Amino acid sequence: MNIWVDADACPAVIKEILFRAARRTGVILTLVANHAMRFPPSPHIRFLHVAPGMDVADNEIVQRLDPGDLVITADIPLAAQVIAKGGHALNPRGELYDPGTIGERLAIRDFMDSLRGSGIETGGPSALSQSDRQAFSNRLDQVLTRALKPG
Repeated sequence: MNIWVDADACPAVIKEILFRAARRTGVILTLVANHAMRFPPSPHIRFLHVAPGMDVADNEIVQRLDPGDLVITADIPLAAQVIAKGGHALNPRGELYDPGTIGERLAIRDFMDSLRGSGIETGGPSALSQSDRQAFSNRLDQVLTRALKPG
């Protein structure tokens, strides 16, 4: 298993959790972004710089993804592509997207997008809370434990 991070929008506190997990487990973590970013030196942490543009990082992740890999993203369309390709998608709040719920999540996202497009203010997501960070950390540990379990 490899971990791919849609890093342009990933909160710094979530990246820190991921850095610790990569060092602890030896899983390769790749940050994918269209701008330079800092990350700790480690043989398990990599950075993939992509050209600026809409969905360039998303497309690169999907192209390089192998079945069973984990992608960290809050982007619902990217999560849907990851699941369709046999990967796992986890958002920074600890929600693991799955084949049974991703269609509903896409429909809600599209509905909210159409509301915003018609001028209705829908507000954005709330700030990442301590409980969100804890939920992410717990779910990440669950996914990694299951993936790295011998046999």
